[in-house]
Amino acid sequence: QVKLVESGGALVQPGGSLRLSCAASGSIVSINSMAWYRQTPGKQRELVADINSGGNILYADSVKGRFTVSRDNAENTVILQMNSLKPEDTAVYYCYAEIRSPYLSPYWGQGTQVTVSS
Repeated sequence: QVKLVESGGALVQPGGSLRLSCAASGSIVSINSMAWYRQTPGKQRELVADINSGGNILYADSVKGRFTVSRDNAENTVILQMNSLKPEDTAVYYCYAEIRSPYLSPYWGQGTQVTVSS
């Protein structure tokens, strides 16, 4: 059974940095896109950053220049490096991946809380 496990969420002061990690495990044939989404109470989940198997990257406008997404295809992991954090970055961050196992399906992690506050 495939699962995604996130780590790295924490309380951080404005202007600080955090690094989120997500590891996929199970009977994985291949992984297409890996991405990070975030959600705050009462709002829809929104895309933060997406990286496909070819390394093409898409960022939300609100995080461009501050966040960097990367992946390790050998380890089936995706990393979100978050710098210059703002209070409005506070949210539950979810890892997402399209995984072939053996059929292509979407998978979500359980979420990790990021709180930016002084």
